[in-house]
Amino acid sequence: MTDYKNLKLIASSSPHIRSNEDTRSIMLDVIIALLPALAWSVYAFGWKALLLTAVSVVSCVFWEWAYRKLMKKSSMIGDLSAVVTGILLSFVCPVDLPWWAVIIGAFFSIVVVKQLYGGIGCNFLNPALAGRAFLLASYATAMTSWTLPSSKKELADVISTATPLQIMKEGTAEAFNTLMQNYSISDMFLGKIGGSLGEVSSLCLLVGGVFLLIRKVISWHTPVAYIGTVAILSLIAAPAGIGAVDYMLYNVFGGGLMLGAIFMATDYATSPVTKPGQLIFGVGCGLLTCFIRRFGSYPEGVCYSILIMNCTTWLLDKYVRPTIYGAAKKAKKEATK
Repeated sequence: MTDYKNLKLIASSSPHIRSNEDTRSIMLDVIIALLPALAWSVYAFGWKALLLTAVSVVSCVFWEWAYRKLMKKSSMIGDLSAVVTGILLSFVCPVDLPWWAVIIGAFFSIVVVKQLYGGIGCNFLNPALAGRAFLLASYATAMTSWTLPSSKKELADVISTATPLQIMKEGTAEAFNTLMQNYSISDMFLGKIGGSLGEVSSLCLLVGGVFLLIRKVISWHTPVAYIGTVAILSLIAAPAGIGAVDYMLYNVFGGGLMLGAIFMATDYATSPVTKPGQLIFGVGCGLLTCFIRRFGSYPEGVCYSILIMNCTTWLLDKYVRPTIYGAAKKAKKEATK
């Protein structure tokens, strides 16, 4: 006989869908998708890349546990969201960044950006990108000191460990020719370039993105809209004397575009829920990225473009709504208001 007196009932709104998918399983898929890029960073930069990632992950998990313990809230470290934030935070940092800086960045990402707003699902900014922006504003020199991968050490005297985007920022044909001589398009695609430890290999990031698409963790709308916008604008706005296709490919494969489009802009809590909203979100990120790269003083624009568009997510969710299936045309119009 069922003990109805002690039966625990959970009230929730419809639809009532049974699924084995939960936050932990989703985050585990994201971690698996990030492993190829992590493996390449270890190959390109050495074991210090793995150590930096480990410090970032442990710090994020600790700060989440400590905050919730202090606030007498239930522990949430088992959902693996702090682990994902830790990996992504390390991925957007130089491999030689001091460990103490990563610990500070982890505190800002987890406590200030995530937990103070209520925890997972309540934050309106991507925690890892917000942590990177904080570190860049606080420790600009350390955050812009790049290390060349082992395969390009012989170029240290030629390009002074500048990233491809920093060289392209000069906007001259001479600078771009120097870039092409030292970094081929295959170098850009594979990851034989300087930059943050997890963003350099477009191939590994694309492999992870395909895995997430197959697992239906993300949809194609935001990444395709984001990368497509950058590609089209780069083709149209290539500087004089520079091949449009080459300029486009270096913009797409350079910097954190692949990492941002696949793993950052698709964050559930900080991106729109509807497909049209995700397309608009991706296009907005692409426009801002190109604008910052071309006209801003900073050579990279992915971080700030996604953070800015994070602030518009509520607006997109409010005005870009799906209509009620089967409703009359007038009712459909009213449903979108």
